[in-house]
Amino acid sequence: MTNPNNTATVTVLGLGEMGRALATALARAGHPTTVWNRSPGKADALVGLGATEAATASDAVTASDLVIACLLDAASVHQVLDPVVDRLAGRTLVNVTTTTPEQAGEIAAWADAHGVTYLDGGIMAVPSMIGGPGSSILYSGSSDAFDRYRPLLDLWGESTYFGADPGLASLYDLALLAGMYVMFAGFLHGAAMVAGAGVSATEFAERAAPWLAAMTGGLAGYAAVVDGGDYTVPGQQSLEFSDLGDMVAASAAQGISTEVVDMVQRLIRRQIDAGHGKEGFARIFESIKQPA
Repeated sequence: MTNPNNTATVTVLGLGEMGRALATALARAGHPTTVWNRSPGKADALVGLGATEAATASDAVTASDLVIACLLDAASVHQVLDPVVDRLAGRTLVNVTTTTPEQAGEIAAWADAHGVTYLDGGIMAVPSMIGGPGSSILYSGSSDAFDRYRPLLDLWGESTYFGADPGLASLYDLALLAGMYVMFAGFLHGAAMVAGAGVSATEFAERAAPWLAAMTGGLAGYAAVVDGGDYTVPGQQSLEFSDLGDMVAASAAQGISTEVVDMVQRLIRRQIDAGHGKEGFARIFESIKQPA
């Protein structure tokens, strides 16, 4: 068996920015690393670090016991691996391509049917963060694969295993990204609101960043209320007080789109209209959990 530590042989399929970052961390750590990309010209720097560029996906898969897929989407995973699945049999596939939980489950079942050990991964980092502070990777699927290759996986960031269900890493990944994207959209909406007053997005960010960072301290409180199921707990800001009518009106008066705040306002109004206006803002969880 291959030593899962510094001598583990590993192949990285896909050399977009993230794939290159993953392969770079492996090569720099001394792992015999083979790389492959459908379009040429992306492996030169990696070859300079000691990696080997494979001419074909088949050659790349054959070169290593551990195969990392960092491709565009679930369809591209099949496009690359279906033709070489006979070469993949008996190896371990770690798929860090962004997929839905259902797609991760389908790929895991496909892998199992062909004798491939499967571990799914969700990367909670941008390429420049790989191997540095703040980078984390979420995994689910084969516990044996996770345990065996943990030292290698830890080269990319903090590794967390969520269980045997291959879709769990993807579910957590997309759920966390949902929070990020809605936050970014809210920031950009605010920047658009003040732009008409001559305020630059840079100036707005200087005020928004510490404010938003401070507000994340309230997440645990919201979580406790949601888990407890009691939206009448004292100390919460009520839905009536949270009504965003003034914010929507002010945005419209600035001549900008109200789509971002409209979304939150609809969630709030649905609960108010159902008679829950005196209850806490966290109750919009019920609007989300049970769509109209």
